[in-house]
Amino acid sequence: MTNNLIKTNSRIDIADVLRGLAVMGIIILHAIEHFNFYSYPDTSTQSDLLNFTDKAIWDSLFFTFGGKAYAVFALLFGFSFFIQDDNERRRGRDFRMRFMWRLVLLFIIGNFNAMFFTGEILVLYSLVGFVLVLVCRLPNKVLIAIAILLLLQPMEWWKLFETLLNPSAETTGSLAGYYFNEAYKVQENGTFLETARMNLWEGQLASLTWAWEHGRMFQTAALFIFGMIIGRKGLFLYSPQNMKIWVQVLTISIVCYFPLQGFADMLPEFMENKQALFSANLIITSLAKFSFMLILLSGVILLFYTFDKVRKFLMNFSSYGRMSLTNYLTQSIIGSMLFYNWGFGLHNKLGITHSFLVGVLLFLIQFVFCHWWMKKHKHGPFEYIWKKATWIGLNRK
Repeated sequence: MTNNLIKTNSRIDIADVLRGLAVMGIIILHAIEHFNFYSYPDTSTQSDLLNFTDKAIWDSLFFTFGGKAYAVFALLFGFSFFIQDDNERRRGRDFRMRFMWRLVLLFIIGNFNAMFFTGEILVLYSLVGFVLVLVCRLPNKVLIAIAILLLLQPMEWWKLFETLLNPSAETTGSLAGYYFNEAYKVQENGTFLETARMNLWEGQLASLTWAWEHGRMFQTAALFIFGMIIGRKGLFLYSPQNMKIWVQVLTISIVCYFPLQGFADMLPEFMENKQALFSANLIITSLAKFSFMLILLSGVILLFYTFDKVRKFLMNFSSYGRMSLTNYLTQSIIGSMLFYNWGFGLHNKLGITHSFLVGVLLFLIQFVFCHWWMKKHKHGPFEYIWKKATWIGLNRK
């Protein structure tokens, strides 16, 4: 690695690359999910080859990106908070109040996004993001302890022990399942106005209750904190010491992932109680996905800083990552229009393979647009609006 790459902006470059890769994975996953509208054409009459590619694409994409692309995105949210907070502290200003206003703006942006897509995460980020305000002045050791505790899913441990102590207790049904069923009816038959109204109430309740029931709130808070710690320790900067740390992260993650995933696969054979199985599986799979996310994260970082040709290729994702908010919002609008009833209603016409190709095409269109836009502008359209609204009323010169 040449010395001229050891610059302050190297941290920003790799963060943008990682964010771009994460959003790419999120968008392609959303496409094969029909943007949380799990309605597909009848597969009984399609060819064996298409049945094979459907399963291969679904399994491989969820293995690679399911729960991992989102985790990288969340990690980088915490990292971005550190960058902004640190910049303001250097200017002698406290960023916390301004960040809370930024979260209010994100809540509004998230609700705009939610008009189109029931699975959006920006509202969740705007709510969980207040954790960063509460903990951002704590020392690293305390932060690491809090993040690990959250990552271990304390609520599910409580449910697991409660169930094991009283296995005959009745379990409550899934609120998320109820709200998603309500959303499905409108996705299938509703007009745009009916869909938007549903998405802003039942759709949001479905998304938030699912996040609560599946441990995403605790995990998201943990990832935010870990991202902030990465920023504090400068781990996205190139240095020989940092490269050794990322090699260690890669090694430990590989060692942890396979037994965790294997243990999760074995659980159904040993646990008959459905509630206990659900809680135990959630705890283990959450840790397994976190381990796999670290494999991807550390792997990309090591490749980025080790091989010049790989770095040059990955830098193509930088513009895409810098416009992640714009890309995330536009994929919801376009995806809803393509698959929901209010638009083209392709949910029962395109299977998984064809939907995957649609997702790739959507990514490529956004990718080309981002390269064109960032040659003329410093920020994406929605990024610019969010930034301007964040700093309204403050002269930052």
